[in-house]
Amino acid sequence: MSTVAEKLQRKSQRSTPTKQVRLKLVYIDFWSAVKLSFLIALCGAIVFLVATFFIWLVMQSIGIIEDIDSVFADILGDDATSLASILSLSQVMLFAIIVGVLNVVGGTALGAISALLYNLSVKFTGGLLVGFTNN
Repeated sequence: MSTVAEKLQRKSQRSTPTKQVRLKLVYIDFWSAVKLSFLIALCGAIVFLVATFFIWLVMQSIGIIEDIDSVFADILGDDATSLASILSLSQVMLFAIIVGVLNVVGGTALGAISALLYNLSVKFTGGLLVGFTNN
């Protein structure tokens, strides 16, 4: 008499047929590409802002900014502008925010242009052939 475990073992030894499907990607929705590229660029800008803050924090705590400031004061003289005032947290973060906004705008535009160029090139190439399996 066979048990349930033996039936399951026999069943799992049988190989399931692998199905393959080949599809052509012939259109990328413009607004979906714009939304996705905007979100990716926004995530990149947030990561850039956080990384900038932590790098500034480490440089400030180690004292690198003061060391560079003293080197510039020795080279340029005592009445020169202090580098520590230029590299303050507010100045550095303002610059990082400006770069992040430009990154979001540029990344979104790049995603939109890429979708348009792909949709135009599909008319000449026929699309991208993509294969899928059920494994």
